[in-house]
Amino acid sequence: MTTSTLETPRSESSSARGFNRDHFENALLKVLRPLVIALLFLAAVFPFYYMVLLSFRSLESLLQNPGSLWISVDEFDPSTYLDVLAPVSDGGQGFATFMRNSLVVALGTVVLSLLVAIPGAYAVSRLAFLGRRQVSGLFLAVYFFPSILLAVPLFVFFTQVGLRGSLVGLLIVYVSQVVAVSIYTLRNYFATVPVSLEEAAAIDGCSRLQIMRRISLPLAMPAIISNGLFIFMIAWNEFLFALLFLVERRDSWTVSLGLSQLSGSIEVPTTVLMAGSVILTLPIILLFFASERLLVGGLTAGAEKG
Repeated sequence: MTTSTLETPRSESSSARGFNRDHFENALLKVLRPLVIALLFLAAVFPFYYMVLLSFRSLESLLQNPGSLWISVDEFDPSTYLDVLAPVSDGGQGFATFMRNSLVVALGTVVLSLLVAIPGAYAVSRLAFLGRRQVSGLFLAVYFFPSILLAVPLFVFFTQVGLRGSLVGLLIVYVSQVVAVSIYTLRNYFATVPVSLEEAAAIDGCSRLQIMRRISLPLAMPAIISNGLFIFMIAWNEFLFALLFLVERRDSWTVSLGLSQLSGSIEVPTTVLMAGSVILTLPIILLFFASERLLVGGLTAGAEKG
């Protein structure tokens, strides 16, 4: 006992006089954490900021001082957006029509995909049938095929049925692309819903559809919303099939196809191209901010009480 009592203060005094690794790491993290966050924030925000800045500058001001990171009131010129959104008949780029087409296709893809994926994912996660595991793997395997392999067969097929050049054909392609991975994603989330909640609802007399509507869907709402955002982003930004099916009909172009035509033209000023890029990017950013509360609020929706 005497030896241990004498050794304890000696070890404590030596650690106090020596190098304390834990204190050093904590102090280093306190310094590096805000620095790394600031650098990552700057790397993510600065390109978008510079793109917005260029879109509000006149071409003459840009040519005089292309490296300026700030614009004065005299240099502020919102007319570029009017030029981008104006119809082609009025000398504009027609992006208002492109945004309408993209919005129709993207929202239609989200609605149709979720209408198929939600009951499909619930059935795969809850119902017992022959080949249940193989079906789940098949849904994911479909997503492994690159889109370029399907481009030529789909182009020939939609040409023969008369859907090439229409937004309906593009909508069908997008739904067929994303519904498989949506079922696989939602299946994993439905599997985390406690079975005891559904059994309690069944004892109370609820049918399978009522159980899914009142129990499973509220609990799976975060996954459904995030999956819907994922589908919307794919449909809004997709370019290959839009180019393949719609390039001959300008009035049916999506916003990504319209932007690619701007970037491929040497006659289009940089300010107009930047304004088109802002128009393409801004709806996705606003959608994420608008749905943040739904994502967080859905985590507690339908939770078991008691």
